[in-house]
Amino acid sequence: MKNRWLLHGLKFVAFVVIAVTVLGAVVMGLWNWLLPALFGWPAIGFWQAIGLLVLSKILFGGLRGRHGHGMHWRGRMMERWERMTPEEREKFRAGMRGRCGHAAHHADPAPEAKA
Repeated sequence: MKNRWLLHGLKFVAFVVIAVTVLGAVVMGLWNWLLPALFGWPAIGFWQAIGLLVLSKILFGGLRGRHGHGMHWRGRMMERWERMTPEEREKFRAGMRGRCGHAAHHADPAPEAKA
């Protein structure tokens, strides 16, 4: 079990190294192809291209990461669900069953108890 996690970790690290290398090479190639010819700026090396990637991430992407990104959608959907009447909820369920192709495979859920 421990070896399995180690293998997954090594695969992840290898993927990150390959992705950073490819992105750095692409940025370097595009910079050296376009900017010296268009603006007369100097060519850059690989590590400068990696630095540009990091700088652009800090300036334009922020340092916050993507954690909890999908939770905003879920929260809005839960609020909408709470505001629906039982009839609207059933209409929504029926529509989703029709779209997902589950109408023939699943029985209708038990009706909600009215308060």
